[in-house]
Amino acid sequence: MLTSREKCGAPAEGFLLLLFVISIFFFSSNACSNGNCQILDPCSLPTDCGSGLYCGNCPAMGKTQPVCTRGQAIQPTSIIKGLPFNKYSWLVTHNSFSIVDAPPLLGVQRITFYNQEDSVTNQLRNGVRGLMLDMYDFENDIWLCHSMQGRCYNFTAFEPAINTLKEVEAFLSENPSEIVTIIIEDYVHTPKGLTRLFTDAGLVNYWFPVSKMPTKGEDWPTVTDMVAENHRLLVFTSDPSKEGNEGIAYQWRYMVENEPGDGGIAQGSCPHRKESQALNWRGASLFLQNYFPTFPVEAEACKEHSTSLMEMVATCYKAAENEMPNFLAVNFYMRNDGGGVFDAVDRMNGQTLCGCSSVTACEAGAKMGSCKDVAAPNRTPSLTGNTGGTVSGYVQFSSGTGQLSNHLVLDLVHLSLILLVIITDYP
Repeated sequence: MLTSREKCGAPAEGFLLLLFVISIFFFSSNACSNGNCQILDPCSLPTDCGSGLYCGNCPAMGKTQPVCTRGQAIQPTSIIKGLPFNKYSWLVTHNSFSIVDAPPLLGVQRITFYNQEDSVTNQLRNGVRGLMLDMYDFENDIWLCHSMQGRCYNFTAFEPAINTLKEVEAFLSENPSEIVTIIIEDYVHTPKGLTRLFTDAGLVNYWFPVSKMPTKGEDWPTVTDMVAENHRLLVFTSDPSKEGNEGIAYQWRYMVENEPGDGGIAQGSCPHRKESQALNWRGASLFLQNYFPTFPVEAEACKEHSTSLMEMVATCYKAAENEMPNFLAVNFYMRNDGGGVFDAVDRMNGQTLCGCSSVTACEAGAKMGSCKDVAAPNRTPSLTGNTGGTVSGYVQFSSGTGQLSNHLVLDLVHLSLILLVIITDYP
């Protein structure tokens, strides 16, 4: 006859086996945690990843295992300082205001498309330096909105434009060495409406005057001079009348731009936007490259931001006769399979500023082509501190969108219960 101890031996041994299996499963799938995971390391929670990283995956490329990916940009001025503004490349968010899960302020279900996942404040903190905003007369005010035949509706409206502009003002106030560009798709017809808007938001204090913008393709002032004079906000409008009436620069007098939407991501060609001069026109010293589909899809953005992005940068560079874009405009800028748009901008600045594969390989004062040894381009450089234009800290979204939940923990619980049932019932 078996003793009570012997009867319980198999279940006890089984339970120990269960704990062993769970521990192996947990530690093999989550070898790092608490902010110690580096780029491309497997992760399960947003807090697993180190500074400047977030936890995500890319099912569109068959990559379902969540890994730490880049979520913040390095400002090129933190490495190569004091050059004219037009010598650098900057990250821009397309329809920066069109944010997933933005509350419907008018009490009506919004029926439109979305282009970004986090607040404008977070976009700026993560290294975005250009904002594309669609502005309309609406509700006796100026609103950010998507267009339907040039009009804003309550089911396509997002918020009063001053809300977003106050976020920009707060960022410029808190970061006195940073420069921000705003590009307005302008449907505002109220006389002096934009002048009042920017004045009320406190942004005229940072205004770069139209009178100082180069009009014949000359270099812009240096970033050092722009900061010293506090001319740290560049504003462009799509309405040519606003330059004479309100002192707001008409966009295509100062920059060239490729075709937005699907035309701007078709491999092998880089046509210019119909309002813009040809990309090789030397009368403008700024170049905006649009890189986003006509209809944005969050899940596809990580794939769009992989190899095809750099291929299109190279195509547009050639179309502009070897001029690198100064602005790279994208949807869902944080979505990538490792480095994404952040690596792309690093490479763009590296080629222009020092002739290297990444701006992280540049050395101040070194001759062109003299490069430091750095990690492979798809590995993130260290992001430390908030001085000199670099950014650090936890990468945030406005809500839980884009971040991983505790699915792994729930899966472990489910596995434990299943194994426990199997061991308990095992004869």
